[in-house]
Amino acid sequence: MTIINDLLNDLNGFVWGPAMLILILGTGLYLITGLRFMPLRYIGYGFRMLWAGRKKFGDGDIAPFKALMTSLAATIGTGNIAGVATAIFLGGPGALFWMWCTALVGMATKYAEAVLAVHYREIDEQGNHIGGPMFYIKNGLKKHWAWLGTAFAIFGALAGFGIGNTIQANSVADVLNSKFGYSHLLSGLVMAAFVALVLIGGIKRIADVAGKLVPFMAITYVVAGLIVLILNASEIPAALSLIFTHAFTPVAATGGFAGAAVWAAIRFGVARGVFSNEAGLGSAPIAHAAATTDSPVRQGTIAMLGTFIDTLVICSITGLVIIVTGAWTSGETGAVLSSLAFETALPGVGDYVVTFGLSIFAFTTLLGWSFYGEKCVEYLFGVRSIVPFRVLWVIAIPIGATAKLSFIWLLADTLNALMALPNLIALLLLSPLVFKLTREYFSNRPEAVRQA
Repeated sequence: MTIINDLLNDLNGFVWGPAMLILILGTGLYLITGLRFMPLRYIGYGFRMLWAGRKKFGDGDIAPFKALMTSLAATIGTGNIAGVATAIFLGGPGALFWMWCTALVGMATKYAEAVLAVHYREIDEQGNHIGGPMFYIKNGLKKHWAWLGTAFAIFGALAGFGIGNTIQANSVADVLNSKFGYSHLLSGLVMAAFVALVLIGGIKRIADVAGKLVPFMAITYVVAGLIVLILNASEIPAALSLIFTHAFTPVAATGGFAGAAVWAAIRFGVARGVFSNEAGLGSAPIAHAAATTDSPVRQGTIAMLGTFIDTLVICSITGLVIIVTGAWTSGETGAVLSSLAFETALPGVGDYVVTFGLSIFAFTTLLGWSFYGEKCVEYLFGVRSIVPFRVLWVIAIPIGATAKLSFIWLLADTLNALMALPNLIALLLLSPLVFKLTREYFSNRPEAVRQA
């Protein structure tokens, strides 16, 4: 086992090395430049389409609004609470700056993914719309690239059991055990039961639940975070100074913080940013492919909001709370660090905000990623694999809740990078089509251009 762990550590260091970070940021920068910064200029238009997307636009299985909520259900999870804290613990306050950079260019990446997912989606034997990287690789690129689609589906199916299942279940079980004394097994079994009840209804049931839970919990968490920032308003300028200064200069050891080089800020800021918003991984377009829409571009403008909401809003709230309260120098990391920060500012309340926030976010991630993994498995083995996959997914939850997951964290982090590689290659090769579809869409909608 030690040999396997060492090999995986080496592979993780390679796949999350400079080449991967350059590829992720470079792809996003190339796309946002080729789109003439449309994702940034048209944020307002995206929100208008999101509001209108509560109703159906065209063919598909779920409303555009619910497609985004399903995507956010899978995206908003431990990365927003534990992941941000880990990035700051390992890379210092400057890591938050690089998370922001990842999100800004990631909006273009997420937009392009959704455009291609809707454009190349198919209808399966059960009459459901299915799409994602494996389909836009298969249908958009030449046959000699088809193996990339298969590779993505394999990595996606396996990664789901890590990032989207056992890690989420374990995080919830840990926090409920430390706060209320509930056993890990009990928490795992309860989560498994609730997830099973939702999965019976497929994507429509998942979307319905996500459409209610995600907005409620996200708004509650953001409001609590804003209260902390208002109470510590005098510390915000100093916090921002720390963030921007240490994005480009090393941060010395202070308090319980061990210090960090600039490279650590970049590496962990980008890696945790991608872990949180999943821009470039290729997971979110699987949900957006099921949207009822008459235009890939329209859905793309909705999809790009996922990165904005996840990282530029929710992760920023977590990061700023950790920094303004001074908790980042405590020596704590992960969800414990986030909990300490909120509890410091809101004694007797802050701990519960993180506890329930993490629990709800992780539960919705279990639902969203179940759909991603299911579609990857369906791509590989057909619709007959859906029920066995759902059974395995539910069984894995209590196992994850009771296990020691240091190895699973490492494996999931590695598989994330391996998922991203086929997807990023496809995005670069298919980018001319994304640019073309975008130009055509907005050239026929002068009112959208005027309102941007």
